[in-house]
Amino acid sequence: MSKIYFRIGFLFILVILFLLILFRNRSPFGKDNSSFASEPKDEITKIEFSEKGKRLTLEKKDEDWVINGKSEARKSGIQFILRILKEIKIKSPVSQELFENEIISKNIIPVKVKVYEKRRLLKTFLVYKTSSNAYGNIMKIKENSKPFIVYLPGYEGNIGSGFILNELFWEPYTIFNLLPSEIASVSFENLSDTAASFSIINSGHNFYLKDAQAKESGYDSSLVIRYVSYFAFVPFESWDFEMGEADKKSIEAQPPMYRITVVTSSGSKSVLSLWGMMIAKNGMKTLDSDRLLGKTDAKDELFILRYFDIDPLIKKRSYFYKR
Repeated sequence: MSKIYFRIGFLFILVILFLLILFRNRSPFGKDNSSFASEPKDEITKIEFSEKGKRLTLEKKDEDWVINGKSEARKSGIQFILRILKEIKIKSPVSQELFENEIISKNIIPVKVKVYEKRRLLKTFLVYKTSSNAYGNIMKIKENSKPFIVYLPGYEGNIGSGFILNELFWEPYTIFNLLPSEIASVSFENLSDTAASFSIINSGHNFYLKDAQAKESGYDSSLVIRYVSYFAFVPFESWDFEMGEADKKSIEAQPPMYRITVVTSSGSKSVLSLWGMMIAKNGMKTLDSDRLLGKTDAKDELFILRYFDIDPLIKKRSYFYKR
């Protein structure tokens, strides 16, 4: 009799273990329709975004990631999108009524995402960007699947903004990346105080300070060399893709606060224009004391940069003279 009870107990334990294994990875919404996170054996090696006939590919080549097979991708951007793809989870389901009102009625076209490990397709899903929730997105595994608000645990920002097909978003956020030996000349224009403007020229591997007329004298040459060294890395914070075309044209029609022109030893020229940035504070528009708007002649978009990053280049001519 005890053997029978033992066998029944043993079979019961086996059934429980089987059920635990079977349902361990089950989702309350059905895994095929709600599992958004990619689970590579080793690593994700390729990401494809497509929207309205456009496509952008991020792919790992050796140790670096490249954009559409041609240019280097921004490391922080790649790290963030990889974290999203591997860790995203469902925050809540979306009712059909909400989906109709926020997505279909507004004709929001989704970004289709494909994630690969080498040639193996790990995951594909659709991202509908919307302002209807704090996470900036509603996602589906496929068009006829159930919609969900998806989020990244530990991150309260808008992850929907990471699924962007604009190449500029994925490029390094760098304005200047020049060694002193690569610089032929620098011109700094202070448009509100022209007497503070100056130029620096590289002649015979020596840097000289000059005004609009000729070389100056009596300045501290070590400060000139230090100034030129600041061009080795000048980053910006982000692109201002959200700015409307009318506001953009209005800003560009105004004279900038500062203009910095750099000519390299190879003859290429780069012009950086800087404007004050207005922000809303206490219901009023005021000048941001921490950030500026910038634009180079190489790109047609405005970007946001911190004074902290650009301040070493914003000097008056008097800076170079001993006090």
